[in-house]
Amino acid sequence: MATGGESIPRLYTRTGDRGTTALAGGSRVEKDAPRIRTYGTYDELGACLGLAFAELPGELADIRDVVRRLEHEVYVAQAELANPSDRHPAKHRISRAHVRRLETDIDRFEGAHGSIHSFVLPGGSRPAAFLHLARVTARRAERELWTLHRAEPVRPELLQWANRLSGLLFALALATNQRLGVPEVPPDYTV
Repeated sequence: MATGGESIPRLYTRTGDRGTTALAGGSRVEKDAPRIRTYGTYDELGACLGLAFAELPGELADIRDVVRRLEHEVYVAQAELANPSDRHPAKHRISRAHVRRLETDIDRFEGAHGSIHSFVLPGGSRPAAFLHLARVTARRAERELWTLHRAEPVRPELLQWANRLSGLLFALALATNQRLGVPEVPPDYTV
């Protein structure tokens, strides 16, 4: 996995054939280690964001811009997670500025859809459905991050960023449906 700036010389190396993978700096860990599970889930999130971006129509340029930026931020988080060494901190790291920007975006898009008084079914329009898929993947990634944090503490900024990310994706899904004229559907608990 690229961790920020280096090239990927080939798509297979055979070095992982025995169930280990390399971290930044060259140390090897099991492929199902908490750190690998965490940045692997962020890799899945990046793919979900790519789907959402591809589905968002051009008239939602501001939402598309945020989703594209989030795709890049996910790589920053992965670069940080791939480098566990405190002696040689990752070149690219999630900062307090990343957290503040998510909060600003949540405030901006939360107001776009009005007040929500219940849960909503995760869908509506196709682009919103993909944003909801990204949201639940972000929540799973955050759970993985907390599992890692209990074993190997990570920086608070990364934890805060992870916590805000799913909230922003929810706000973007609702704003997308609202702008496309697709109503939200609350769950029917009587079925």
